[in-house]
Amino acid sequence: MNRYILSGDCGADDLEPLGLAFHNLLNRLPITARSRDRMGIRIEDGRVVDREYTGPVLERVLSENRVLKVTPQSGEYKGVPVVVGPVRDSSGEAIAAIGIVDITGIFDLATLMEHQSEILRQVCGKDPCPLPGEQTVAKR
Repeated sequence: MNRYILSGDCGADDLEPLGLAFHNLLNRLPITARSRDRMGIRIEDGRVVDREYTGPVLERVLSENRVLKVTPQSGEYKGVPVVVGPVRDSSGEAIAAIGIVDITGIFDLATLMEHQSEILRQVCGKDPCPLPGEQTVAKR
């Protein structure tokens, strides 16, 4: 029987079973994980694609010991919303971090509405666009 240890010094082999479980539970969303002291894994499309992975948000979560919902400005997931949380030991210290692509962040309603207004201004010259009966062409 295999034995896996989740610790501040665990590596890709220890993180892989847990990462794959999350990956499959979350409908195969990309998963990243690393321990405090060692590089980790990146999982996409049902398999581990990187066994020496780290990312800026994983590192920040380990440093700050808190959950972050952010859009990274660098790294493999630059420009893609992610959620990353710490795995804590019994004393509350962050020993690892696990992250997922945040599909709720991709469809953020406020951002969508902001972009819609900008598009309407570009297309119509103002927001909201005039109704067909209000347009200048309709009054000729």
